[in-house]
Amino acid sequence: MIKAIKPSKSEKILFFSLIIFGFITLGFFFSIKNKCSFVKKINLAEINFEKPENIVLMDVECGNVVIELYPDISPASVKRFKYFTKKGLYDGTAFYRVIENVLVQAGDLEFGNIDSIDYSKIGTGKSGIGKLKSELDNEFNFEKGVLAFARGDELNTEDSEFFIILKDIELYNGEYTPLGKVLFGLDVLKKIKSGNKSEYVLRPDYVYSLKMYKKIN
Repeated sequence: MIKAIKPSKSEKILFFSLIIFGFITLGFFFSIKNKCSFVKKINLAEINFEKPENIVLMDVECGNVVIELYPDISPASVKRFKYFTKKGLYDGTAFYRVIENVLVQAGDLEFGNIDSIDYSKIGTGKSGIGKLKSELDNEFNFEKGVLAFARGDELNTEDSEFFIILKDIELYNGEYTPLGKVLFGLDVLKKIKSGNKSEYVLRPDYVYSLKMYKKIN
């Protein structure tokens, strides 16, 4: 009869250590697979906005982004941004230009809709209502979270595209038209898919919806 060999104390410790390591590895794998892990959820019912008429809500894959618009700084540009928002025209527009931890850009209404995206023309689309005059403010600081209209190489070429910066960029001061700033949800924007080796993204994330805030009674 063969006698069973009892494991030593050190072998038991090693065995249980391997089991614990396996669970940790499995948990880490699933947290990496789910890119929206550790994103803080926003409870709008707990927030009192001083100027609710200037608040917009952006819904993307990992949650909501709350943005305050600045009509006092850029009245014509904010008016246009609100127009596109109220019409639902930004819904479905792709974040086709994303520089990791620097900025995300979307809002091409002509070539940037996720259902009919044209990679050869995206970034050149028009809204159909003409270009805007740049509303620059040399005193405005482009701190992380600032929302602004994108433009071409020349001034007065703003139309519908917008970008949000994820870090302070002083070089943008006085160069772009500011629209507002993210109040909550900057961590959500940092989860948006970026390009591998390029700032332009294939199969990009997109704006699920962009709408004006309505207070819940």
